[in-house]
Amino acid sequence: MTTQYYTASSLDGFIATPDDSLEWLFPLGDINETTYPQFIEQVGALAMGSATYEWMLEHVVNPGSPHGGKWPYAQPAWVFSSRKLPGIPGADIRFATGDVRPVHAQMQAAAQGRNVWIVGGGELVGQFHDAGLLDEIIVQVGSVTLGAGKQLLPRKITSPSLKLVSVRQMGTGFAELRYEVPRN
Repeated sequence: MTTQYYTASSLDGFIATPDDSLEWLFPLGDINETTYPQFIEQVGALAMGSATYEWMLEHVVNPGSPHGGKWPYAQPAWVFSSRKLPGIPGADIRFATGDVRPVHAQMQAAAQGRNVWIVGGGELVGQFHDAGLLDEIIVQVGSVTLGAGKQLLPRKITSPSLKLVSVRQMGTGFAELRYEVPRN
């Protein structure tokens, strides 16, 4: 069981624009031509911050819209937020606040030996890192720059440094970097 941060980033290190948009990402390639389909098969539980969840609500689920979709995850999902957010009928979504450690233990139990995916954002991933719970970072670096936005991982990680374990080109839009997160 591994706790992973799997995400896409602009070349200059942003996962979203300052207004939380991911629209920059979609023209760069087809998700089915990335490692995502194999990655998600190994995920047993996931976590995300409130901005990521709200983006999913607005752009993927879009309740009340004739073009709305369903929640894309069969796995249980924990949403970290200090605010009360709406749930999604039929989706296994659990809301959490505070320290990530006890929630991580719940996620591991629910994952039943499969991996735990920290979807984002970067600050939430940083909290898992700070608690010594992050094992791997998988970043698909896109061939664009945003100039500003939500940082990939707003933490100083220098000692021990991350260990690069693989580099892979995916089409003309992405390079996938995989890092192991060593323990102190």
